[in-house]
Amino acid sequence: MKMIRYAEEKDLPDLVEIYNEAIRTLNATFDTKEKSVEERKAWFSSYGEKYPLIVYEDQGKVVGYASLSPYNIKPAYRLTVELSIYISNAYRGKGIGNKLIVEILREGKIRAFHTVISGITGGNKGSVHLHKKNGFKEAGVIKEVGYKFNQWHDVYYYQKFL
Repeated sequence: MKMIRYAEEKDLPDLVEIYNEAIRTLNATFDTKEKSVEERKAWFSSYGEKYPLIVYEDQGKVVGYASLSPYNIKPAYRLTVELSIYISNAYRGKGIGNKLIVEILREGKIRAFHTVISGITGGNKGSVHLHKKNGFKEAGVIKEVGYKFNQWHDVYYYQKFL
């Protein structure tokens, strides 16, 4: 069965596997060292009622996830959140990302967030397409801010008002 649901602690091994795959193979995250399940427990515990973490489950295995996190800890930013979305390599290009982004934006509206921000590493055409398809607009770029895979990467910021 395929479904989108809130993440549960039992999902941590799958979530870590997906994220570590991104660390190893993508410039979508600027983490460079793989994480353990133990290391990701604190990350996981930062989600709940205020900040949602949802997963896409296929046949009992989590194959993608999306979250809304604080954009900045200063109080004036409290209604602005940052979107993160990761899909297992074997499941990319199957529409899961779109289903997750639609649902996480719905969750953001329920929580009365005002602005959603996404940082997308230059060259990530799939992510840009996904964001534009869901109403995000380019808000700016910061040049050569991440160094991974022996090269500098730009980060493009996309924004959507809820």
